[in-house]
Amino acid sequence: MEIKEAVQRLGALAHETRLSVFRLLVRRGMAGLAAGEIAARMEISAPNASFHLAELARVGLVTARRNGRSVIYSIDFTSIAGLVDYLRENCCAEEEQAVVPLKSI
Repeated sequence: MEIKEAVQRLGALAHETRLSVFRLLVRRGMAGLAAGEIAARMEISAPNASFHLAELARVGLVTARRNGRSVIYSIDFTSIAGLVDYLRENCCAEEEQAVVPLKSI
């Protein structure tokens, strides 16, 4: 992952509503959640939810799939793992003693 991509993903999460939506979708796992249900649970308007979901999708944090008339959003766990790996890539590289690396997601 390049720094620009990491900055975009972190920037998308640096908004209260988007971070809350992201956390909701993490709890849902691969099943995801319909956009309308996300709006209802977050107590925001459907257009507001769509705006934030589009941003999360644009940077690759969530995926969208159609199920009849609904659009189901879910976390792209591979993308998240890549971001976490990028953030810890040089973890403890300058430690004098060997440090046990963090477990992969």
